Amino acid sequence: MTTQKKYLVTGGAGFIGSNIAWELIRQGHAVTIVDDFSSGHFKNLLGFKGDIITANLAETLPPADYYDAIFHEAAITDTDIHDQKLMMQVNVEAFRNILNYAADNEVKRVIYASSAATYGNGACPMSVNQTPAPENIYGFSKAIMDNVAREFASDNQDMKIVGLRYFNVYGPGEYFKGKTSSMIYQLYNQMKKGHNPKIFKMGEQQRDFVYIKDIVKANMCALTAKDSCVVNAGTGIPRSFNDIVKCLNEELGTKLPAEYIDNPFSFYQLKTQADIALSKEKIGYTPDWTLELGIEDYVKVLEARNK
Repeated sequence: MTTQKKYLVTGGAGFIGSNIAWELIRQGHAVTIVDDFSSGHFKNLLGFKGDIITANLAETLPPADYYDAIFHEAAITDTDIHDQKLMMQVNVEAFRNILNYAADNEVKRVIYASSAATYGNGACPMSVNQTPAPENIYGFSKAIMDNVAREFASDNQDMKIVGLRYFNVYGPGEYFKGKTSSMIYQLYNQMKKGHNPKIFKMGEQQRDFVYIKDIVKANMCALTAKDSCVVNAGTGIPRSFNDIVKCLNEELGTKLPAEYIDNPFSFYQLKTQADIALSKEKIGYTPDWTLELGIEDYVKVLEARNK
């Protein structure tokens, strides 16, 4: 029988945070959530029986308490926000506050969301050993978070600080993200209405699409990491946007061809791919979901929601 533990999940009303919270609850643990609901949504937490603290972590910390670990998912994730001061305050300073809060309350493990945006248009496969080259303030804020974590772990060697560089995450719970939801969800919505899915010419750009269940798995693996580290959370296999359209057509029983449109962005990543060798070594993470299996599972959830 699992011994009940106590966890704090920041950003717990958001896409990834709520999935982590529900998995911890499924395992029989006690969960407290912190969220300012600036981008999270209460409907991700319908039926949640734990405590929810409403706070902006850059300004206000939760009441002093002990937790077996903190999962820090709270952040601005909209890469279209270019307010550098706001991004750095909400992402970096809030993270610094959480680390100090953990140390003050003798919490020995903090697992936090980093991002593949730290790599920018770097060489693939993308390794945590390569120099970060972010192309936007969001990616820069995550790179600085990794620096802060590294220094903090060095100064507090009784703690384990684990950063997970998420690649292109999709799956249940992202319904309230609007334009920042995954392309898989956005293309599903287009195709469900009978519209041809719109993707940039000629659909061969590639991403390391990772299903939310694998991201939750990576976070659970991080609970047993023996050392502080930053590792990738992806599949290691890049797939094209044409592949997504093909998978969605198969699951929806449609034959909608892609509508190729011009790419309006001056900077656009042509390919992302996680090197997950260190992820296996440091936290024992290996992905379970291929793109085909992930989309199959996700579409079943989406179709049930539409009934």
